[in-house]
Formats: sequence, structure tokens, C-alpha cells
Amino acid sequence: MTRTLRAWKTCAAAAVVVLTALAPVAVATEANAAVSGNVCLTALPPQARTTLNLIASNGPFPYPHDGIVFQNKGSVLPRQSYGYYHEYTVVTPGAPTRGARRIVTGLRYHEDYYTSDHYATFHLINFGC
Repeated sequence: MTRTLRAWKTCAAAAVVVLTALAPVAVATEANAAVSGNVCLTALPPQARTTLNLIASNGPFPYPHDGIVFQNKGSVLPRQSYGYYHEYTVVTPGAPTRGARRIVTGLRYHEDYYTSDHYATFHLINFGC
């Protein structure tokens, strides 16, 4: 009985250590979801520039979800009314799915954001560099 209780306590303590170590990562990721400055247009991957050209010419887009309303659920981008933002896939070579890269556009001219990590962070695209 003592041996079983000791084994249970050891497992429970290990689980607490693991959960404690992982918890801040999840919280930090959520807390850091924000616009993280600017990124130069020339620093984007070529597929992002292709997507921007498709957006400027109104398609055709490679995925049926391209152009849908981006809901900004976590208010990561500046708060706007529903329908203000739209999202587009940035093709990831070799990915079997849409991948994690997106461009989210606002209604203002050149209000375009790039995310390479599926909405965890955003960078406002600077078209002047």
C-alpha cells in the first residue's frame, strides 16, 4: 500500500511539474498574439508577394477559403466591425494543406498583415521597403 501511494505521489508530482512548465507557454502565446511591428515587402517569402498580387487583381485564388471574412476573435488586429478584415492563404510549398501562412487585409489601402504562424503574430506589411 505504501509503495503504491508513493508511486502515485511521484507520478502526480511529475504531472504537476510538466503542467506547470507548459502552462506559461500557452498563456504567453495567447498573451503575445499581437501586431509585432512591420515587415518589408521585400522580406516576405515570394509566395506572399504572389498572394498580394492576386489580391490586387481580385484573384483567381488557389483555395476556396481565400477572401473570407477574418473574424479577429482575439482582437489581435485593431478592433473593427465585422467584415473589415479578409484573409488569404500564402501557399506553403510542400504543405499538404493550406499551411499556417496568411495575409489579412483591412479596408484601408495597404493595410495588409502577414502571419507565418496561423494568427499567433502579425506584421504590418511595409510596401515602401
